[in-house]
Amino acid sequence: MRLAIILDPLEHIKTYKDSTFAIMREAATRGHTLFVMEQQDVWLQDGSVLSSARKLDLVDDALRWYSLEEPVVMPLTEFDAVLMRKDPPFDMEYVFSTYLLELAEAQGAHILNRPASIRDYNEKLSIAKFPQFMAPTLVTRDRARIRAFLAEQGDIVVKPLDAMGGASVFRLIESDPNLNVILETMTEWDTRTIMAQRFIPQIAQGDKRILIIDGEAVPYALARIPKAGETRGNLAAGGKGVAQPLSARDQEIAATLGPVLKAAGLFLVGLDVIGDFLTEINVTSPTGMQEISAQSGVNVAGLFVDALERNAGER
Repeated sequence: MRLAIILDPLEHIKTYKDSTFAIMREAATRGHTLFVMEQQDVWLQDGSVLSSARKLDLVDDALRWYSLEEPVVMPLTEFDAVLMRKDPPFDMEYVFSTYLLELAEAQGAHILNRPASIRDYNEKLSIAKFPQFMAPTLVTRDRARIRAFLAEQGDIVVKPLDAMGGASVFRLIESDPNLNVILETMTEWDTRTIMAQRFIPQIAQGDKRILIIDGEAVPYALARIPKAGETRGNLAAGGKGVAQPLSARDQEIAATLGPVLKAAGLFLVGLDVIGDFLTEINVTSPTGMQEISAQSGVNVAGLFVDALERNAGER
């Protein structure tokens, strides 16, 4: 299988924890050929979506873990699968990339996750597609509505709709002396839409990441437990990852969402669950594979490549 991966610069990858690296390592072990490219390496010319692809080989070197061949211009249709693994922010450049990838898909390229669905499933807002699993939630740019929601709930979390890793997530109570300035900053004076959710105390037991691969849940979640004095469990914010079997509620959420996500062409998804509530649906570049594998013994990257091989073979 010829596998192309669109990702961030290789020198930024932390091989000890990165899920994309785990996928590449597993695929290479099975004899698949790897190509890499960045966003700027995909373009449209004379009606065809082309790429400047570089063949990647993994090497056992303490200073450099990869070697690259010279770039070659190739249509995306020449690959058996193209993985979109570029990290957010989900800005207009990201949107433009999904447009190009959608055109490539129409030309016959096999793009995972499906570009149109990456756009349709905002990682925060898409939980509204499954209201039975939501905590009380408000999405608005209006500070007065947020204050009224805070008065009703007593304790809330506010966050932007386009960030990752716990960036700009604030917990608010009515007596917070910084309430006004936080809402002014977050909404940019009522011009930027944000999300507010009732604070879920079970965050103390972890913000669970459940990985869905081709519609099926990995049997272990990664509970990201906040460090002392912190309300965010994100690993990027200092949380500690602890692998644990899916609870009955986790399984219910995964079993409900899995077929819907698969039908939408969302091959790899990370569900975030706090307590009994679904809080995010991560479709851009979900992580957690290596942490779950190291602690549970389940080869998550292996499950991914298994599904990828089946998926490519069915085309």
